[in-house]
Amino acid sequence: MSKVPMTVAGEKKLKAELAHLKSVERPAVIQAIAEARSHGDLSENADYDAAKERQGFIEGRIQEIEGKLANAQVIDPAALDVEHVVFGATVDLEDGERGEQVTYQIVGDDEADIKCGKISVSSPIARALIGRAEGDVADVAAPGGVRSYEILAVRYQ
Repeated sequence: MSKVPMTVAGEKKLKAELAHLKSVERPAVIQAIAEARSHGDLSENADYDAAKERQGFIEGRIQEIEGKLANAQVIDPAALDVEHVVFGATVDLEDGERGEQVTYQIVGDDEADIKCGKISVSSPIARALIGRAEGDVADVAAPGGVRSYEILAVRYQ
């Protein structure tokens, strides 16, 4: 499996979720299964079925996170010293058509959250920005047509 780019903050978030699943969620579901077993007949026990289903979800999520962390290529944006846009960059843009300014940080697929201004490295806008520098104009193919963005600033924090 190939390496997956991830910021330090993204790695920290996944490790926190993994610790929570292992130390809180897993023991709670084990307790719920034990309690449901004590109620008798398992064939018609909805609590038991629900707890087993929850256990399957938790174990699956633990495996998924461990896999992502094992294949992560952790990149610290603050340690980068380049002038063009690369993974981890925070970019200030101006929409050429509307004149609106937006700020995005280019992050890994699992870290993307448009509400927080974080876009996936595989998104159309990130792909259009990578390799460009401050002052360049990037054309992005959007569902409503091609949109142009001027890069106002590139920083790494």
